[in-house]
Amino acid sequence: MKALRKHKDWLMIVIAILAIPFIFYFVQRPDYGAMRSDRFARMYDRNVSMLEAQQMARLLSLAQALGMSEFVQTLTAGAGLNQNQVAVQFIVNLLVLRHEAGRLGLRPDASEIADVVRRLPAFQSESGFDMNKFSDFVRNGLGPMGLGEEHIEQLVRDELCLDEIKRLLATGISISKGEVDENFQRGYDKLSVSVIRFHSADFDKDIVVNDEDVQKYYDAHKTELKTEEKRKVQFVNLGLTEAQKKLTGKERIEGLQQLSDRATDFTQALLEKGADFKQAVEKFQLSVRETGEFTAAAPDPQLKVDAQLGVAAFKLSTQEPNSDPIQVADGFYILHLTGITEARPLTVEEAKPKIVDALKKSRARELMSTKGAEFVQQLREATKSGQLLEAAIQKADAKPEKLPPFSLMDEETTKSQGKETYQGKEPKNVSPSQGKESKNEPPDLAAIKEAVAFLNPGEISDFSPSGNNGFIGVLEKREPSADADAGEKKAAFEKRLLDNKQRVVFFEWLRDRQQAAGLQFSKG
Repeated sequence: MKALRKHKDWLMIVIAILAIPFIFYFVQRPDYGAMRSDRFARMYDRNVSMLEAQQMARLLSLAQALGMSEFVQTLTAGAGLNQNQVAVQFIVNLLVLRHEAGRLGLRPDASEIADVVRRLPAFQSESGFDMNKFSDFVRNGLGPMGLGEEHIEQLVRDELCLDEIKRLLATGISISKGEVDENFQRGYDKLSVSVIRFHSADFDKDIVVNDEDVQKYYDAHKTELKTEEKRKVQFVNLGLTEAQKKLTGKERIEGLQQLSDRATDFTQALLEKGADFKQAVEKFQLSVRETGEFTAAAPDPQLKVDAQLGVAAFKLSTQEPNSDPIQVADGFYILHLTGITEARPLTVEEAKPKIVDALKKSRARELMSTKGAEFVQQLREATKSGQLLEAAIQKADAKPEKLPPFSLMDEETTKSQGKETYQGKEPKNVSPSQGKESKNEPPDLAAIKEAVAFLNPGEISDFSPSGNNGFIGVLEKREPSADADAGEKKAAFEKRLLDNKQRVVFFEWLRDRQQAAGLQFSKG
Protein backbone atom coordinates (compact mmCIF):
# COMPACT_ATOMS: atom_id res chain seq x y z
CA MET A 1 0.00 0.00 0.00
CA LYS A 2 2.85 2.39 0.86
CA ALA A 3 4.46 1.85 -2.54
CA LEU A 4 1.13 2.38 -4.30
CA ARG A 5 0.50 5.57 -2.34
CA LYS A 6 3.99 6.82 -3.19
CA HIS A 7 3.43 6.03 -6.88
CA LYS A 8 0.07 7.85 -6.87
CA ASP A 9 1.59 10.87 -5.13
CA TRP A 10 4.34 11.00 -7.76
CA LEU A 11 1.89 10.71 -10.66
CA MET A 12 -0.32 13.44 -9.25
CA ILE A 13 2.76 15.67 -9.06
CA VAL A 14 3.42 14.86 -12.72
CA ILE A 15 -0.18 15.69 -13.63
CA ALA A 16 -0.18 18.85 -11.55
CA ILE A 17 3.09 20.07 -13.04
CA LEU A 18 2.19 19.31 -16.62
CA ALA A 19 -1.58 19.81 -16.78
CA ILE A 20 -1.90 23.21 -15.07
CA PRO A 21 0.23 26.38 -15.17
CA PHE A 22 3.34 26.02 -13.02
CA ILE A 23 2.67 27.91 -9.75
CA PHE A 24 5.83 29.24 -8.18
CA TYR A 25 4.96 28.83 -4.54
CA PHE A 26 8.54 28.48 -3.37
CA VAL A 27 9.59 32.13 -3.44
CA GLN A 28 9.02 34.39 -0.46
CA ARG A 29 6.12 36.82 -0.95
CA PRO A 30 7.06 40.23 0.45
CA ASP A 31 4.84 42.43 2.60
CA TYR A 32 4.16 45.02 -0.10
CA GLY A 33 2.18 47.30 2.17
CA ALA A 34 4.95 47.62 4.76
CA MET A 35 7.55 49.50 2.74
CA ARG A 36 8.79 52.89 3.83
CA SER A 37 9.08 55.73 1.35
CA ASP A 38 12.83 56.15 1.99
CA ARG A 39 13.93 52.53 2.34
CA PHE A 40 12.94 49.58 0.17
CA ALA A 41 14.33 46.64 2.13
CA ARG A 42 17.28 45.26 4.05
CA MET A 43 19.42 42.50 2.52
CA TYR A 44 22.93 41.22 3.13
CA ASP A 45 23.23 43.44 6.24
CA ARG A 46 22.67 46.65 4.29
CA ASN A 47 19.73 48.88 3.53
CA VAL A 48 18.45 48.97 -0.05
CA SER A 49 17.31 52.53 -0.69
CA MET A 50 14.13 53.35 -2.58
CA LEU A 51 16.29 55.16 -5.15
CA GLU A 52 18.28 51.97 -5.85
CA ALA A 53 15.05 49.96 -6.04
CA GLN A 54 13.54 52.42 -8.53
CA GLN A 55 16.64 52.14 -10.73
CA MET A 56 16.31 48.33 -10.73
CA ALA A 57 12.58 48.62 -11.50
CA ARG A 58 13.56 50.50 -14.65
CA LEU A 59 15.72 47.52 -15.55
CA LEU A 60 12.55 45.39 -15.43
CA SER A 61 10.94 47.70 -18.01
CA LEU A 62 14.09 47.49 -20.11
CA ALA A 63 14.19 43.67 -19.97
CA GLN A 64 10.55 43.53 -21.08
CA ALA A 65 11.22 45.97 -23.94
CA LEU A 66 14.20 43.86 -25.06
CA GLY A 67 12.07 40.69 -25.18
CA MET A 68 13.93 38.89 -22.36
CA SER A 69 10.75 37.00 -21.45
CA GLU A 70 12.28 33.89 -19.85
CA PHE A 71 14.61 36.03 -17.72
CA VAL A 72 11.72 38.24 -16.55
CA GLN A 73 9.37 35.30 -15.88
CA THR A 74 12.01 33.58 -13.76
CA LEU A 75 12.75 36.63 -11.62
CA THR A 76 9.10 37.62 -11.17
CA ALA A 77 7.72 34.14 -10.46
CA GLY A 78 4.97 34.09 -7.85
CA ALA A 79 4.28 37.82 -7.98
CA GLY A 80 0.81 37.57 -9.55
CA LEU A 81 -0.52 40.17 -11.98
CA ASN A 82 -0.15 43.34 -9.90
CA GLN A 83 2.62 45.38 -11.54
CA ASN A 84 3.92 46.75 -8.23
CA GLN A 85 4.31 43.22 -6.89
CA VAL A 86 6.01 42.11 -10.12
CA ALA A 87 8.53 44.96 -9.75
CA VAL A 88 9.23 44.13 -6.09
CA GLN A 89 9.83 40.46 -6.86
CA PHE A 90 12.12 41.35 -9.77
CA ILE A 91 14.20 43.73 -7.63
CA VAL A 92 14.62 41.25 -4.77
CA ASN A 93 15.55 38.34 -7.02
CA LEU A 94 17.91 40.43 -9.14
CA LEU A 95 19.77 41.48 -5.98
CA VAL A 96 19.98 37.82 -4.93
CA LEU A 97 21.14 36.77 -8.40
CA ARG A 98 23.91 39.37 -8.52
CA HIS A 99 25.12 38.50 -5.03
CA GLU A 100 25.20 34.75 -5.77
CA ALA A 101 26.86 35.25 -9.17
CA GLY A 102 29.63 37.20 -7.43
CA ARG A 103 29.97 34.57 -4.73
CA LEU A 104 30.27 31.82 -7.36
CA GLY A 105 32.74 33.84 -9.42
CA LEU A 106 30.56 33.97 -12.55
CA ARG A 107 31.94 36.56 -14.99
CA PRO A 108 30.63 36.28 -18.59
CA ASP A 109 33.17 37.71 -21.03
CA ALA A 110 32.53 40.49 -23.54
CA SER A 111 32.14 38.15 -26.52
CA GLU A 112 29.44 36.08 -24.77
CA ILE A 113 27.55 39.25 -23.90
CA ALA A 114 27.82 40.59 -27.44
CA ASP A 115 26.48 37.32 -28.89
CA VAL A 116 23.40 37.43 -26.65
CA VAL A 117 22.78 41.13 -27.37
CA ARG A 118 22.76 40.35 -31.10
CA ARG A 119 20.09 37.67 -30.50
CA LEU A 120 17.71 39.83 -28.43
CA PRO A 121 14.19 39.87 -29.99
CA ALA A 122 14.02 43.69 -29.97
CA PHE A 123 16.92 43.89 -32.45
CA GLN A 124 15.78 41.24 -34.95
CA SER A 125 14.52 41.62 -38.51
CA GLU A 126 13.93 38.96 -41.16
CA SER A 127 17.66 38.69 -41.83
CA GLY A 128 18.67 38.49 -38.16
CA PHE A 129 20.37 41.17 -36.08
CA ASP A 130 19.39 44.63 -37.32
CA MET A 131 21.89 47.36 -36.45
CA ASN A 132 19.37 50.07 -37.32
CA LYS A 133 16.89 48.69 -34.77
CA PHE A 134 19.64 48.55 -32.18
CA SER A 135 20.72 52.14 -32.84
CA ASP A 136 17.13 53.42 -32.83
CA PHE A 137 16.47 51.65 -29.51
CA VAL A 138 19.61 53.12 -27.93
CA ARG A 139 18.74 56.63 -29.17
CA ASN A 140 14.99 56.67 -28.50
CA GLY A 141 14.16 53.80 -26.15
CA LEU A 142 16.69 54.14 -23.36
CA GLY A 143 16.40 57.88 -22.68
CA PRO A 144 12.76 57.89 -21.48
CA MET A 145 13.70 55.17 -18.97
CA GLY A 146 16.71 57.10 -17.71
CA LEU A 147 19.05 54.33 -18.86
CA GLY A 148 22.03 53.93 -21.18
CA GLU A 149 23.54 51.31 -23.48
CA GLU A 150 25.57 49.86 -20.60
CA HIS A 151 22.35 48.76 -18.92
CA ILE A 152 21.56 46.42 -21.83
CA GLU A 153 24.93 44.73 -21.34
CA GLN A 154 24.31 44.61 -17.59
CA LEU A 155 21.02 42.76 -18.04
CA VAL A 156 22.52 40.33 -20.54
CA ARG A 157 25.31 39.61 -18.06
CA ASP A 158 22.66 38.89 -15.42
CA GLU A 159 20.84 36.54 -17.80
CA LEU A 160 24.02 34.62 -18.58
CA CYS A 161 24.74 34.25 -14.85
CA LEU A 162 21.18 33.04 -14.26
CA ASP A 163 21.50 30.44 -17.03
CA GLU A 164 24.80 29.19 -15.59
CA ILE A 165 23.33 28.85 -12.09
CA LYS A 166 20.37 26.92 -13.53
CA ARG A 167 22.81 24.64 -15.39
CA LEU A 168 24.83 23.97 -12.23
CA LEU A 169 21.71 23.17 -10.21
CA ALA A 170 20.37 20.85 -12.95
CA THR A 171 23.45 18.61 -12.82
CA GLY A 172 22.44 15.13 -11.74
CA ILE A 173 18.67 15.57 -12.20
CA SER A 174 17.31 12.75 -14.35
CA ILE A 175 14.17 10.70 -15.04
CA SER A 176 14.20 6.96 -15.68
CA LYS A 177 12.70 5.48 -18.84
CA GLY A 178 10.27 3.46 -16.72
CA GLU A 179 8.92 6.60 -15.06
CA VAL A 180 8.44 8.31 -18.40
CA ASP A 181 6.76 5.29 -20.05
CA GLU A 182 4.35 4.57 -17.20
CA ASN A 183 3.29 8.15 -16.61
CA PHE A 184 3.07 8.95 -20.34
CA GLN A 185 0.69 6.05 -20.96
CA ARG A 186 -1.55 6.91 -18.04
CA GLY A 187 -1.45 10.60 -18.94
CA TYR A 188 -2.47 10.04 -22.58
CA ASP A 189 -5.01 7.19 -22.23
CA LYS A 190 -8.39 8.32 -23.58
CA LEU A 191 -10.97 8.33 -20.78
CA SER A 192 -14.75 8.12 -21.19
CA VAL A 193 -16.30 9.54 -18.03
CA SER A 194 -19.75 10.38 -16.70
CA VAL A 195 -20.32 12.62 -13.69
CA ILE A 196 -23.24 12.76 -11.29
CA ARG A 197 -23.54 16.28 -9.96
CA PHE A 198 -24.74 17.52 -6.58
CA HIS A 199 -25.79 21.13 -5.96
CA SER A 200 -25.66 22.51 -2.42
CA ALA A 201 -28.61 24.81 -3.19
CA ASP A 202 -30.78 21.67 -3.44
CA PHE A 203 -30.01 20.86 0.21
CA ASP A 204 -30.66 24.22 1.94
CA LYS A 205 -34.45 24.30 1.61
CA ASP A 206 -35.08 22.63 4.99
CA ILE A 207 -32.14 24.17 6.87
CA VAL A 208 -33.28 26.39 9.73
CA VAL A 209 -30.93 28.86 11.43
CA ASN A 210 -32.26 30.11 14.79
CA ASP A 211 -31.18 33.07 16.90
CA GLU A 212 -29.04 30.84 19.15
CA ASP A 213 -27.08 29.64 16.11
CA VAL A 214 -26.57 33.24 14.98
CA GLN A 215 -25.33 34.33 18.43
CA LYS A 216 -22.87 31.43 18.67
CA TYR A 217 -21.46 32.20 15.24
CA TYR A 218 -21.27 35.91 16.07
CA ASP A 219 -19.40 35.25 19.33
CA ALA A 220 -16.89 32.98 17.56
CA HIS A 221 -16.28 35.32 14.59
CA LYS A 222 -16.80 38.74 16.18
CA THR A 223 -13.36 40.06 15.17
CA GLU A 224 -14.01 39.17 11.51
CA LEU A 225 -17.49 40.67 11.27
CA LYS A 226 -16.75 44.28 10.40
CA THR A 227 -17.84 46.94 7.98
CA GLU A 228 -15.44 47.60 5.10
CA GLU A 229 -12.97 50.45 5.46
CA LYS A 230 -13.76 53.28 3.06
CA ARG A 231 -11.51 55.85 1.42
CA LYS A 232 -12.00 59.15 -0.37
CA VAL A 233 -9.33 60.76 -2.55
CA GLN A 234 -8.68 63.70 -4.79
CA PHE A 235 -6.56 63.11 -7.87
CA VAL A 236 -4.97 64.76 -10.86
CA ASN A 237 -4.71 62.97 -14.18
CA LEU A 238 -1.89 63.95 -16.53
CA GLY A 239 -2.92 62.22 -19.74
CA LEU A 240 -2.28 62.21 -23.45
CA THR A 241 -4.67 64.22 -25.59
CA GLU A 242 -7.06 62.34 -27.87
CA ALA A 243 -4.75 63.10 -30.80
CA GLN A 244 -1.66 61.90 -28.90
CA LYS A 245 -3.38 58.63 -27.96
CA LYS A 246 -3.37 57.68 -31.65
CA LEU A 247 0.42 58.14 -31.94
CA THR A 248 2.86 55.24 -31.88
CA GLY A 249 6.60 54.72 -31.54
CA LYS A 250 8.91 57.61 -30.78
CA GLU A 251 6.21 60.30 -30.85
CA ARG A 252 4.07 58.50 -28.26
CA ILE A 253 7.12 57.85 -26.06
CA GLU A 254 8.06 61.52 -26.19
CA GLY A 255 4.51 62.52 -25.17
CA LEU A 256 4.55 60.13 -22.22
CA GLN A 257 8.03 61.30 -21.22
CA GLN A 258 6.83 64.91 -21.04
CA LEU A 259 3.91 63.83 -18.85
CA SER A 260 6.29 61.78 -16.68
CA ASP A 261 8.56 64.80 -16.17
CA ARG A 262 5.59 67.00 -15.22
CA ALA A 263 4.20 64.35 -12.84
CA THR A 264 7.63 64.03 -11.19
CA ASP A 265 7.93 67.80 -10.78
CA PHE A 266 4.46 67.91 -9.20
CA THR A 267 5.19 65.11 -6.70
CA GLN A 268 8.55 66.68 -5.85
CA ALA A 269 6.71 69.90 -5.00
CA LEU A 270 4.45 67.92 -2.66
CA LEU A 271 7.53 66.66 -0.77
CA GLU A 272 8.65 70.17 0.14
CA LYS A 273 8.22 71.24 3.75
CA GLY A 274 4.75 72.63 4.39
CA ALA A 275 3.55 71.63 0.91
CA ASP A 276 -0.21 71.67 0.35
CA PHE A 277 -1.94 69.58 -2.32
CA LYS A 278 -4.43 72.30 -3.26
CA GLN A 279 -1.70 74.95 -3.56
CA ALA A 280 0.48 72.63 -5.64
CA VAL A 281 -2.45 71.97 -7.98
CA GLU A 282 -2.97 75.70 -8.44
CA LYS A 283 0.77 76.32 -8.94
CA PHE A 284 0.99 73.72 -11.71
CA GLN A 285 -2.39 74.77 -13.15
CA LEU A 286 -3.82 71.28 -12.95
CA SER A 287 -7.45 70.23 -12.67
CA VAL A 288 -8.36 68.14 -9.66
CA ARG A 289 -11.19 65.64 -9.31
CA GLU A 290 -12.62 63.95 -6.24
CA THR A 291 -14.11 60.53 -5.65
CA GLY A 292 -16.95 59.51 -3.41
CA GLU A 293 -16.30 57.02 -0.60
CA PHE A 294 -15.25 53.60 -1.88
CA THR A 295 -13.97 50.28 -0.57
CA ALA A 296 -10.99 48.19 -1.63
CA ALA A 297 -13.34 45.65 -3.21
CA ALA A 298 -15.36 48.27 -5.11
CA PRO A 299 -13.19 51.25 -6.19
CA ASP A 300 -14.77 54.53 -7.26
CA PRO A 301 -15.77 54.42 -10.98
CA GLN A 302 -13.30 57.21 -11.72
CA LEU A 303 -10.43 54.93 -10.59
CA LYS A 304 -11.49 51.87 -12.57
CA VAL A 305 -9.31 52.80 -15.56
CA ASP A 306 -6.54 50.77 -13.89
CA ALA A 307 -6.71 48.31 -10.97
CA GLN A 308 -3.53 49.69 -9.39
CA LEU A 309 -5.24 53.04 -8.65
CA GLY A 310 -7.63 51.53 -6.11
CA VAL A 311 -4.78 49.54 -4.55
CA ALA A 312 -2.63 52.70 -4.30
CA ALA A 313 -5.45 54.60 -2.57
CA PHE A 314 -5.47 52.08 0.28
CA LYS A 315 -1.71 52.43 0.77
CA LEU A 316 -2.02 56.14 1.59
CA SER A 317 -2.08 57.35 5.18
CA THR A 318 -2.68 60.60 7.03
CA GLN A 319 1.11 60.83 7.50
CA GLU A 320 1.79 60.20 3.79
CA PRO A 321 -1.38 61.28 1.98
CA ASN A 322 0.11 61.71 -1.51
CA SER A 323 0.97 58.92 -3.94
CA ASP A 324 3.89 58.71 -6.31
CA PRO A 325 3.00 59.11 -10.00
CA ILE A 326 1.03 56.02 -11.07
CA GLN A 327 1.45 55.20 -14.74
CA VAL A 328 -1.60 53.98 -16.66
CA ALA A 329 -1.96 53.29 -20.39
CA ASP A 330 -2.24 56.92 -21.48
CA GLY A 331 -0.65 58.94 -18.71
CA PHE A 332 -0.18 59.34 -14.97
CA TYR A 333 -2.34 59.74 -11.85
CA ILE A 334 -1.35 61.32 -8.54
CA LEU A 335 -3.70 60.57 -5.63
CA HIS A 336 -4.29 62.61 -2.47
CA LEU A 337 -6.07 61.07 0.52
CA THR A 338 -8.90 63.26 1.82
CA GLY A 339 -10.79 60.91 4.12
CA ILE A 340 -10.83 57.51 5.85
CA THR A 341 -13.89 55.83 7.33
CA GLU A 342 -12.41 53.13 9.53
CA ALA A 343 -13.89 49.65 9.61
CA ARG A 344 -15.99 49.06 12.72
CA PRO A 345 -17.42 45.89 14.31
CA LEU A 346 -20.92 44.93 13.18
CA THR A 347 -23.65 44.46 15.76
CA VAL A 348 -25.26 41.04 15.89
CA GLU A 349 -28.36 42.42 14.14
CA GLU A 350 -26.29 44.05 11.39
CA ALA A 351 -24.31 40.83 10.89
CA LYS A 352 -27.34 38.51 11.04
CA PRO A 353 -28.10 38.30 7.26
CA LYS A 354 -24.45 37.51 6.52
CA ILE A 355 -24.29 34.94 9.36
CA VAL A 356 -27.52 33.20 8.30
CA ASP A 357 -26.27 32.96 4.72
CA ALA A 358 -22.87 31.59 5.84
CA LEU A 359 -24.45 28.98 8.14
CA LYS A 360 -26.93 27.85 5.50
CA LYS A 361 -24.21 27.44 2.89
CA SER A 362 -21.93 25.60 5.31
CA ARG A 363 -24.64 23.21 6.47
CA ALA A 364 -25.85 22.62 2.91
CA ARG A 365 -22.32 21.66 1.85
CA GLU A 366 -21.98 19.31 4.82
CA LEU A 367 -25.33 17.67 4.03
CA MET A 368 -24.42 17.43 0.34
CA SER A 369 -21.07 15.76 1.18
CA THR A 370 -22.80 13.26 3.49
CA LYS A 371 -25.43 12.41 0.87
CA GLY A 372 -22.75 12.18 -1.81
CA ALA A 373 -20.65 9.73 0.22
CA GLU A 374 -23.77 7.64 0.97
CA PHE A 375 -24.66 7.56 -2.73
CA VAL A 376 -21.14 6.36 -3.65
CA GLN A 377 -21.43 3.56 -1.09
CA GLN A 378 -24.88 2.63 -2.42
CA LEU A 379 -23.62 2.37 -6.02
CA ARG A 380 -20.54 0.37 -5.05
CA GLU A 381 -22.59 -2.13 -3.05
CA ALA A 382 -25.05 -2.48 -5.94
CA THR A 383 -22.26 -3.31 -8.41
CA LYS A 384 -20.68 -5.76 -5.93
CA SER A 385 -23.96 -7.66 -5.79
CA GLY A 386 -23.86 -8.06 -9.58
CA GLN A 387 -26.17 -5.22 -10.52
CA LEU A 388 -25.19 -3.24 -13.60
CA LEU A 389 -23.85 0.20 -12.71
CA GLU A 390 -26.07 1.92 -15.27
CA ALA A 391 -29.16 0.24 -13.79
CA ALA A 392 -28.08 1.17 -10.24
CA ILE A 393 -27.71 4.81 -11.23
CA GLN A 394 -31.08 4.78 -12.98
CA LYS A 395 -32.73 3.15 -9.96
CA ALA A 396 -31.35 5.92 -7.72
CA ASP A 397 -32.99 8.46 -10.04
CA ALA A 398 -29.63 10.14 -10.70
CA LYS A 399 -28.93 11.93 -13.97
CA PRO A 400 -25.37 11.30 -15.14
CA GLU A 401 -23.69 13.85 -17.41
CA LYS A 402 -21.58 12.20 -20.11
CA LEU A 403 -18.38 14.13 -20.92
CA PRO A 404 -16.55 14.15 -24.26
CA PRO A 405 -13.61 11.69 -24.09
CA PHE A 406 -10.41 13.29 -22.74
CA SER A 407 -6.95 12.40 -21.53
CA LEU A 408 -5.27 13.70 -18.39
CA MET A 409 -2.74 15.44 -20.64
CA ASP A 410 -5.05 16.90 -23.29
CA GLU A 411 -3.08 19.40 -25.38
CA GLU A 412 -5.19 20.17 -28.43
CA THR A 413 -8.10 22.59 -28.69
CA THR A 414 -11.35 20.62 -28.80
CA LYS A 415 -12.81 20.91 -32.27
CA SER A 416 -16.33 20.54 -33.47
CA GLN A 417 -17.18 20.08 -37.14
CA GLY A 418 -13.71 21.19 -38.10
CA LYS A 419 -13.94 24.48 -36.20
CA GLU A 420 -12.26 25.47 -32.95
CA THR A 421 -14.84 25.92 -30.21
CA TYR A 422 -12.51 27.75 -27.86
CA GLN A 423 -13.87 31.24 -27.35
CA GLY A 424 -11.71 34.35 -27.24
CA LYS A 425 -7.97 34.85 -27.29
CA GLU A 426 -5.58 32.47 -25.61
CA PRO A 427 -4.83 33.78 -22.12
CA LYS A 428 -1.27 34.64 -21.20
CA ASN A 429 0.92 32.37 -19.07
CA VAL A 430 -0.99 29.20 -20.01
CA SER A 431 1.22 26.21 -20.62
CA PRO A 432 0.59 24.11 -23.75
CA SER A 433 -0.18 21.11 -21.57
CA GLN A 434 -3.21 22.87 -20.16
CA GLY A 435 -5.15 22.69 -23.35
CA LYS A 436 -7.92 25.15 -24.01
CA GLU A 437 -11.47 25.02 -22.78
CA SER A 438 -14.15 24.30 -25.31
CA LYS A 439 -17.91 24.74 -25.24
CA ASN A 440 -18.17 21.06 -24.27
CA GLU A 441 -15.67 21.14 -21.38
CA PRO A 442 -16.98 21.66 -17.83
CA PRO A 443 -15.19 24.36 -15.81
CA ASP A 444 -14.24 21.77 -13.15
CA LEU A 445 -12.57 19.40 -15.64
CA ALA A 446 -9.24 19.56 -13.76
CA ALA A 447 -10.96 18.33 -10.57
CA ILE A 448 -12.74 15.59 -12.52
CA LYS A 449 -9.43 14.43 -14.01
CA GLU A 450 -7.92 14.20 -10.55
CA ALA A 451 -10.91 12.24 -9.24
CA VAL A 452 -10.81 9.56 -11.98
CA ALA A 453 -7.05 9.42 -12.65
CA PHE A 454 -6.54 6.06 -10.90
CA LEU A 455 -9.88 4.40 -11.55
CA ASN A 456 -10.33 1.27 -13.63
CA PRO A 457 -13.24 1.01 -16.09
CA GLY A 458 -16.56 0.54 -14.26
CA GLU A 459 -15.28 2.07 -11.01
CA ILE A 460 -16.77 5.02 -9.15
CA SER A 461 -14.81 7.88 -7.61
CA ASP A 462 -15.29 9.21 -4.10
CA PHE A 463 -17.51 12.26 -3.73
CA SER A 464 -15.49 15.38 -4.66
CA PRO A 465 -16.46 18.91 -3.58
CA SER A 466 -16.23 21.52 -6.33
CA GLY A 467 -16.78 25.07 -5.09
CA ASN A 468 -20.19 25.13 -3.40
CA ASN A 469 -21.23 21.99 -5.31
CA GLY A 470 -19.76 18.52 -5.86
CA PHE A 471 -19.69 15.47 -8.11
CA ILE A 472 -19.07 11.73 -8.40
CA GLY A 473 -17.08 10.48 -11.38
CA VAL A 474 -17.70 7.17 -13.16
CA LEU A 475 -14.96 5.84 -15.45
CA GLU A 476 -16.72 3.98 -18.24
CA LYS A 477 -13.80 3.23 -20.52
CA ARG A 478 -10.01 3.72 -20.69
CA GLU A 479 -8.42 3.33 -24.13
CA PRO A 480 -4.70 3.52 -24.94
CA SER A 481 -3.80 6.48 -27.10
CA ALA A 482 -3.39 5.60 -30.79
CA ASP A 483 -1.73 8.90 -31.63
CA ALA A 484 0.55 8.74 -34.67
CA ASP A 485 2.73 11.40 -33.05
CA ALA A 486 3.14 9.44 -29.80
CA GLY A 487 6.93 9.32 -30.23
CA GLU A 488 7.20 13.08 -30.55
CA LYS A 489 4.74 13.60 -27.70
CA LYS A 490 6.69 11.29 -25.43
CA ALA A 491 9.92 13.15 -26.15
CA ALA A 492 8.18 16.47 -25.42
CA PHE A 493 6.59 14.96 -22.29
CA GLU A 494 9.96 13.79 -20.99
CA LYS A 495 11.55 17.18 -21.69
CA ARG A 496 8.74 19.07 -19.94
CA LEU A 497 8.93 16.76 -16.96
CA LEU A 498 12.70 17.20 -16.72
CA ASP A 499 12.44 20.98 -17.20
CA ASN A 500 9.88 21.28 -14.45
CA LYS A 501 11.90 19.17 -12.02
CA GLN A 502 14.84 21.47 -12.72
CA ARG A 503 12.66 24.54 -12.15
CA VAL A 504 11.50 23.15 -8.81
CA VAL A 505 15.12 22.71 -7.77
CA PHE A 506 15.99 26.24 -8.92
CA PHE A 507 13.12 27.88 -7.02
CA GLU A 508 13.94 25.91 -3.88
CA TRP A 509 17.49 27.27 -4.23
CA LEU A 510 16.18 30.81 -4.76
CA ARG A 511 13.98 30.61 -1.68
CA ASP A 512 16.95 29.39 0.35
CA ARG A 513 19.15 32.21 -0.99
CA GLN A 514 16.49 34.82 -0.11
CA GLN A 515 16.47 33.53 3.44
CA ALA A 516 20.28 33.59 3.55
CA ALA A 517 20.16 37.22 2.39
CA GLY A 518 18.17 38.11 5.51
CA LEU A 519 15.48 39.77 3.40
CA GLN A 520 13.37 42.18 5.46
CA PHE A 521 10.97 44.87 4.34
CA SER A 522 11.05 47.96 6.53
CA LYS A 523 7.92 48.79 8.49
CA GLY A 524 6.77 52.34 8.15
